[in-house]
Amino acid sequence: MNSQAQNTTLGIWLMIAVTFVFAVQDGFSRHLAGEYNVFMIIMIRYWFFAAFVITVASRKAGGWRNAARSKVPLRQVFRGVLLALEILVAVSGFVILGLVESHAVFAVYPLLIAALSGPVLGEKVGWRRWVAIGIGFVGVLVILQPGFGVFRIGALIPLLAAFMFALYGLLTRFVGRHDSSAVSFFWTGVSGALVTSAVGIWYWEPMVGTDWLLMLLLCFTSALSHYLLIRAYEVAEASAIQPFAYLQLVFASAIGFVVFNETLRPNVAIGAAIVVCAGLFTLWRARMAEKRP
Repeated sequence: MNSQAQNTTLGIWLMIAVTFVFAVQDGFSRHLAGEYNVFMIIMIRYWFFAAFVITVASRKAGGWRNAARSKVPLRQVFRGVLLALEILVAVSGFVILGLVESHAVFAVYPLLIAALSGPVLGEKVGWRRWVAIGIGFVGVLVILQPGFGVFRIGALIPLLAAFMFALYGLLTRFVGRHDSSAVSFFWTGVSGALVTSAVGIWYWEPMVGTDWLLMLLLCFTSALSHYLLIRAYEVAEASAIQPFAYLQLVFASAIGFVVFNETLRPNVAIGAAIVVCAGLFTLWRARMAEKRP
């Protein structure tokens, strides 16, 4: 087995670990945001995350001053704020809809990235990927079931989170043309911590001891997941390991079933399968496009 295969194998296992830790993290967030104000929970999480980001980015960039030196600072700030708001929206969806349905809808974000890569980044999207994108959105409609009974407006929350995360991903590609990953990582944590603190500090409420333990675990898993993600992209190509990110849907759903007694409606299972298959196809087509001379 050559070194590239070994690196790809390691990258796949790291991505699987990332998706599991992300799912556990979402479980902690769902519980805490159900008991306390979501603004406070996200703020505390970002305090820890910002400290982690500053430490890592400073070491990779040779000091925090270098890590903060961006050629596109306004876009970096906007990108960091957008991610913080996306996490706020996503966690609210976990509380209102549960982990299973939220992740089933959120799985559409790779399709949104493919659809928006043309107008945002000027990338070419072929007709096959456009067909897959259309099929993926049919899957979302199967999950949401508009026109059947009373449509819950809350069902659109994870769709909004997916759109915000897709835009964040595209902005990450854009700033990557100008800044190093260490600089982008630095601004992600700092911008998010500032905006969440500006709002969350006004919603502070006392937390019982056992929930403080869960809060610490949430902060730890947040840092761990990002560290594992960085390592995964260091040892393997993104196109090779990205399809395994869909395992987060499986892990998060399992936590929803076991811990929160959630159920899986047939339309959610069918719709999620359609979305995931369409997403995997777009990732495969994107990889084929990258290999063309």
